Amino acid sequence: MTKPPPDWPHAEMSQILQVMPHRWHVQIMGEGPDLLLIHGAGASTHSWRHVIGPLSKQFRVTAFDLPGQGYTRAGTRSRCSLPLMSEDIAALVLALGLEPKVIIGHSAGAALALSLSRILPTPPRQIIAINGALENFKGATGWLFPFLAKLLVFNPLTGLLLSRGASDAKIRQLLSSTGAKIDEDGIMLYQRLMSQRSHIEATLAMMAQWSLEELTRNLPDIPTQTLFLHGAKDLAVAPDVARRAAQAMPNATLQILERVGHLAQEEAPDQVIEAILAFTDQMAETEQAAQRTAR
Repeated sequence: MTKPPPDWPHAEMSQILQVMPHRWHVQIMGEGPDLLLIHGAGASTHSWRHVIGPLSKQFRVTAFDLPGQGYTRAGTRSRCSLPLMSEDIAALVLALGLEPKVIIGHSAGAALALSLSRILPTPPRQIIAINGALENFKGATGWLFPFLAKLLVFNPLTGLLLSRGASDAKIRQLLSSTGAKIDEDGIMLYQRLMSQRSHIEATLAMMAQWSLEELTRNLPDIPTQTLFLHGAKDLAVAPDVARRAAQAMPNATLQILERVGHLAQEEAPDQVIEAILAFTDQMAETEQAAQRTAR
């Protein structure tokens, strides 16, 4: 897998790094405390295009594509479950020499952020879950969606057939079904992703292997200061999911973003950046006060 094309968002910051079992696409920008960005299923680093620059003024920001998605080549698609993907991301973090003080995850990336906090040698001080997908589907869809994903992923023609069917109208319909309203450039980027067979197949593999039961069971044991940012108009993950998760954790708060759908960081980047910096500044002020008291 080569680097993204020159017109891909922040392609000048892209590098390809082999950390077994995957060949990762990574973007690093800025200086300061380490901040890690984890995109959701079916996306890539492009979903952070509006926020990575402003955040890099205060942090060394690292974003990457999940295995097989975007421009990361998956060494195997058998490691797409939440625990195994978390292990592989932790290996990438260590190989890069990072000690993330803040981990931000969107949608399924929020689950990965919370899972990582439990296995990294140095846990993050803060987690920010943007439109966090932290519950399995209820009812029939709880078994039907993973079942269909497994059927599709084992068909070698699936990725080819689905990628050929990624028309502009279908991509717009898919994005609209999540309550998201993003700009034309964003729609075009998703269309380019969805035209890649490998991206489709990796996303399906993730769906087929994904389970959140263990993570949700362990939420009360995660002490990390956590902010749930959730779009009020999210049609993919109801705000009540974030509310329940925040209530289950000992040190978590919820902030609702009005008139925002599932892709908050793409729809309302200014609001998201403001919320992130207010949250991280709060931790910095607390630490400075503690240091003054210690003296």
